[in-house]
Amino acid sequence: MVSIPPLLFALLMWFIGTAAVVWLDSRPAATFRTSLTLAGLVAIAAVALVGSIADDASAGAAYTGFAAAILIWGWHEMSFLMGAVAGPRRTECPPDATGWPRFRAATATVIHHELAIAATAILLFAVSWGGPNQAAPLTFLLLFVLRLSAKFNLYLGVPNLSDEVFPAHLAYLKSYFRKRRLNALFPVSILASGAIAAWAWTAAEAAPAGSGAAAAGTLLAGLAVLGLVEHLFLVLPMRDARLWRWAASSTRAAQAAITDGRGRSHGL
Repeated sequence: MVSIPPLLFALLMWFIGTAAVVWLDSRPAATFRTSLTLAGLVAIAAVALVGSIADDASAGAAYTGFAAAILIWGWHEMSFLMGAVAGPRRTECPPDATGWPRFRAATATVIHHELAIAATAILLFAVSWGGPNQAAPLTFLLLFVLRLSAKFNLYLGVPNLSDEVFPAHLAYLKSYFRKRRLNALFPVSILASGAIAAWAWTAAEAAPAGSGAAAAGTLLAGLAVLGLVEHLFLVLPMRDARLWRWAASSTRAAQAAITDGRGRSHGL
C-alpha cells in the first residue's frame, strides 16, 4: 500500500543530495580531492551496507537502501562535475561535426563516467542478488536511466539547456548540446518516466501495508516523478537555478557552477 512518508523521504533525499553536491562543487578546486576522497569512502561504506541489508524485507531497510543509493550516486555526480571522471575527449565539438562523427565525439566526452556508473549498478545488483530488498540497486538503476535520458535529450536539442551547472573546466560540454523546440525522444522520455512511476506505484499498492516492498515501490515512484519533472524543466519556460543558488558557496566558482545567466539548474 502506498503511503506519504516514502514520497516525502524521496523528495528530501533528492533535495538534500542535490544541494550537497552543488555546495561541494562550488567550493575552490583545491578542496575537490578531499571532497572526492571522503565521498568515496562514504560510497564504499554504502555499498557494503547495501549488501548487509539485502535479506532484510522491512520498510526501514528499504529506506536505508534508497538512501545508500543516493549517497553512491552523489559521489558519481561529484566525480563528474569536479572533472575527475568524464571521458577521453575534453575539447569542444568540432563546428562541422554532424551525424555519427558528432555522436561519437559527444560519447567520448562522458563514456568513462557512464561506464563507471554502469559498473556500480552491476555491483549493487551483485551484492544484493537473491535478497528481497532491491531498493538500492533499483534506485541507482532508475537514476542512471533518467540521467541517460536527460543527456540524450540535451544532445538532440531542447528549449532550455541545463548547461549552467557545469563549472569552467567542463564548459566544453556545452558545445555538444543543441537548443531547439523539441526532439522526437522527449515525448518518449516523458511517457517512460510516467510508466515507471505508475509501475512502481502499482507494485506498492499491491504490497502489504508497512512492508519493505510497499516502501520501495513508493520511493521509486516518487523518484520517477521527480525525474519526469526535471525533464519538463528542459522544455517549460521556467528557470529553477534559484532553487540551488542558496546552496552554493559565495565564490566565483559557485557562480560558474550554478548559472551563466542563460540557463537553469537541475537535481541529482
